[in-house]
Amino acid sequence: MAKAERTKYLIIGNSAGGIGAAEAIRQVDEVGTMTIVSDEPYPAYSRPLISEYLAEKRPLERMLFRPSDFYEKHNIQAILGRKAEQLNSDEHTIKLDDGRKIIWERLLLATGGVPIVPGIEGIGLKGVFTFTKLDDAKAIDEFLNQHQARKVRGVVIGGGLIGVSVTEALRKREIDITIVEMRERLLNTILDEETSALEAETLRRGGVEIITGHTVAKVSSYLDGEASGVTLDDGRSLPCEMVIVAIGVRPRTEFVSDTKIKVNRGIMVDRYMATSSPDVYACGDVAEAYDFVYGENRLTPIWPNAYIGGRVAGFNMAAIPTEYRGGTAMNSLKYFGLDVVSAGMVMPPDASYEVIRAKYGQACKKVILKDGLIMGMVFSGDIEKSGIVYNLMKDRVKVGAFQQALVAEDFGLVSLPEEIWRPHLEIPSAIADTSVISMEQAEEVIAGE
Repeated sequence: MAKAERTKYLIIGNSAGGIGAAEAIRQVDEVGTMTIVSDEPYPAYSRPLISEYLAEKRPLERMLFRPSDFYEKHNIQAILGRKAEQLNSDEHTIKLDDGRKIIWERLLLATGGVPIVPGIEGIGLKGVFTFTKLDDAKAIDEFLNQHQARKVRGVVIGGGLIGVSVTEALRKREIDITIVEMRERLLNTILDEETSALEAETLRRGGVEIITGHTVAKVSSYLDGEASGVTLDDGRSLPCEMVIVAIGVRPRTEFVSDTKIKVNRGIMVDRYMATSSPDVYACGDVAEAYDFVYGENRLTPIWPNAYIGGRVAGFNMAAIPTEYRGGTAMNSLKYFGLDVVSAGMVMPPDASYEVIRAKYGQACKKVILKDGLIMGMVFSGDIEKSGIVYNLMKDRVKVGAFQQALVAEDFGLVSLPEEIWRPHLEIPSAIADTSVISMEQAEEVIAGE
């Protein structure tokens, strides 16, 4: 058996959280050995851009999260295309799928999530795909290229972010798409009813058929084993040659199932991104971290939170005590040309919350408050000043004295008392505002931090 490798810092995961941690560590420790392991064979790339790859063949070089020489420049051993299979947190070791063993001093689990795939009949047929990573986009692209001679129709199972994202990409390639969503409306976890209806109307104008309140019960096939259609739970049949499973993702926690690391829905971490096991940290989609709106640990699987959580974990791994201020659900969308921003709560859970809203033509602004604090927001159409509202929410600023101004058509910094905007909104880093710009712009901000 080959001799075990040793490293001071081991990072499992090569996306936003893992890269954030690596950069933070190198700010403090320039010489400590560091290893990043990823089951994908690519250098760090932006997963949100896989829809651009599918829509317009965006090359990998234009999807990279960091330059191609990132690992060499930061003295990082990158083990790509290999899966970490076995963790022994007591012995500080992991085993890879090629048999290699790595002994680590401090470990970060940034393993992300895996697609939820229902156990329905025919789900394993040719022409059935998921859509969470670059290889998924490549597989769909290859399928479409192979079937150029005939009209391809697609069914997307799930009307959340993944489903709407892949739908837009496929419509740009002139594929007829039907979305089947089991709940009564699209994007139901991140939008309120009014904005969800607006999104649905926008998609329909873009040529998308939408079926809500139903599920796919079966995927049918021809004799050659390729998908030929789906059957819904009410017996309806939809002919199609391609099915995209976009129900959502779940935290990738199997890796720690035989350890003492505490897991709820995701890996539990404290305000320093530390797990229940000494020297083991977690961040990103796999971690349940502090949500400043709800005041408790929750899953918030979004790119900016993963990066910031990774940085906090990295500093702590390098023995610089750093507290995670907390994140919350936040999304910036522009599907089929409609700008939408949402953050925190999008629907008040009970009557103790106050909702203020205003509509100006095609623009709508909604803010949810409790005890003078902003608990959530949904802006559509006009999102230019949504970053100000988000920062007020993030910084837990009491806004009761000027709350109606938050949804005014001419709202801006001048709408706030000077003692509010000067200390809270003159922020040297734009990282905190990544929720209110496009994902690609967010990555550019992070890259230039």
